[in-house]
Amino acid sequence: MTTLRSWLFVPGDSEKKLAKAPGTGADALIIDLEDAIALASKPAARALTAQWLGTVPRRAGTASLWVRINAVDTGLWHDDLAVIVATAPDGIMLPKAAGPDEVALVSDSIAAFEARHGLPVGQIGLLPLVSETPRAALTIPTYLTRDLPRLRGLTWGAEDLSAELAASRKRDGVGQWTDAFRFVRAQTLLAAHALGVAAIDTLHADFRDEAGLKAAAEAARADGFSGMLAIHPGQVPIINAAFAPTAAELAHAQAIVAAFAANPDVGTLQIDGRMIDQPHLRQARALLGLD
Repeated sequence: MTTLRSWLFVPGDSEKKLAKAPGTGADALIIDLEDAIALASKPAARALTAQWLGTVPRRAGTASLWVRINAVDTGLWHDDLAVIVATAPDGIMLPKAAGPDEVALVSDSIAAFEARHGLPVGQIGLLPLVSETPRAALTIPTYLTRDLPRLRGLTWGAEDLSAELAASRKRDGVGQWTDAFRFVRAQTLLAAHALGVAAIDTLHADFRDEAGLKAAAEAARADGFSGMLAIHPGQVPIINAAFAPTAAELAHAQAIVAAFAANPDVGTLQIDGRMIDQPHLRQARALLGLD
């Protein structure tokens, strides 16, 4: 699966923004039927999103297409799927996921609609937002206990969780996440890697703060996330650049792979005065797309 670096939210009720979305350079577009849409506008947004998905070009090199449906506890999610699955998006984002049982419930519903519309069952992926309530955040490790073949990644959000906690801050005086948010972020990262799915970091809320976004995106990649959510097209190139390997990183990875290829019977060797072993080789091969 191609690594998707930038995941851009696009409101599903805006013809103008939908039309511009494929040209933003985002690796994945998340058409939003949830928070960006007023309750009275949701049926129209659902119909417009389905119409757009039915006409947007799909070919190699174009953005992966996802739809954020409404949360299960709203009662609107099933109606969303009834309209959206027929258009065969690449995936569904499930907001306010209460845990793996709820993800399984939504997966079963998607399967029923896939079968109804003659689509291969399991074709459409799922990306749950796993942290938007305290109870949901505490279920993150339990994703490892369920068989969820439709799961393509895990991501988290700070805004809803902050409101649930009645927190007056999310970051400390030097800009670092405070303990609860750092805990959730780490759990999301660890669970995603344990499951072998994408780890997607949360958004940078101030879309005018390019320096802050750059620092956040670079930190996310350094910490092991594979991509990051975006709320404005201007954030996309910054995220894409942050998650792209540098020429120096590629050269170092190639040197590691070449060194082990030349010495296939050793477990550890030296490159530029540093000890390199099998975990470094696996990391280098992944960076070069060899695994």
